[in-house]
Amino acid sequence: MFLDGLDELDRKIVRLLIGNARISYSDLGAQVGISRVAARMRVQALEKKGVIEEYTTVVNPQKISGAVSCYFEIETRPETLAEVAALLEGNETVTQIYRVTGKSKLHVHAVAASAGEMEQLMTGVIDRLPGVVSCDCNMILSRIKDIKGLRL
Repeated sequence: MFLDGLDELDRKIVRLLIGNARISYSDLGAQVGISRVAARMRVQALEKKGVIEEYTTVVNPQKISGAVSCYFEIETRPETLAEVAALLEGNETVTQIYRVTGKSKLHVHAVAASAGEMEQLMTGVIDRLPGVVSCDCNMILSRIKDIKGLRL
């Protein structure tokens, strides 16, 4: 995939960072054929441009005993969509919210410590959201492929 503003060297750097965000500037530079200082400057420039937004630790909830991960497809009345999104955004069990096309309007991912906690999210939060027309819940049974970040 070609992205405006990224030359081949930047694409190589970003690919390596996606694979291992903890790579040292020395190793990064060695793998792309530039010095440690040049690698640091390139990464800092990518951060400043907003190409690289953050570095984070990704926890696989399926590896934690009892954790439950679900996707919700929530359809709301148009006038309550923003309010519903804001209420979900403030909930710590909700990990991702996407506004989508089609009937559902909101695609929401949540990770709970247990089935009981997930049920509490459903009955105490989602069932009480204003203007919800429908809500479908899908529990994730296993992770087959999960790519983090953009593939260049």
